[in-house]
Amino acid sequence: MIKYSPSSGIHLMEIDFQERGELAINDYRLDDLDLKILECLVSGRGIKVNHSLLCSRSGLHRRTVERRINALLQEGLISNPVCRFPNFFVPPNYVLTYSLFEIKKSKEKVMREIRNDPHIPIAFKIIQGKYNILLFGNHRSLSDHLRWEEGYRRRFPDSFGSANITYLSPEMTISFDQQIVSLSIIRDKLESFRGKNLRKTVQVR
Repeated sequence: MIKYSPSSGIHLMEIDFQERGELAINDYRLDDLDLKILECLVSGRGIKVNHSLLCSRSGLHRRTVERRINALLQEGLISNPVCRFPNFFVPPNYVLTYSLFEIKKSKEKVMREIRNDPHIPIAFKIIQGKYNILLFGNHRSLSDHLRWEEGYRRRFPDSFGSANITYLSPEMTISFDQQIVSLSIIRDKLESFRGKNLRKTVQVR
């Protein structure tokens, strides 16, 4: 995984608000105060773990619950609680892109740019035929994405090869189940963790 920041789309909303002087979503006009509240919620400020609920549900002592949560955080199995956009990867009314790219050279420079890019909430290194990177992208429109892609190709000439891009409209992204996506990430983390422990066991023996 190169990047995991599902809430990065809030920065696109802030940029749109500054450029247009207003931002309307689902007939609701957001103002500067709305954006400040949203930014706090999606970044996790003002949201806390309900230790009392976890203690009552699990029957464990509060310190035990806190210790277990800290261990899960340190292992990267969970992240601190945040408020997510309804469709997980993408702010309301934005287009979600699912893109496979072939990066031929300057990979580290491209990766560094992607990590700082608010258009990209999630990115993976992959091996799938000639493609070696998978990006989830947030864009206002199809033309906005085309300008974004052209910008990368200009900044990194001869670095980008083939591309396979799927566009999902706001209506289509409703089909993403946040719980399934989150559990899949947890499963992958657990498998990686178990694999590391297995290698350590083999080395010790």
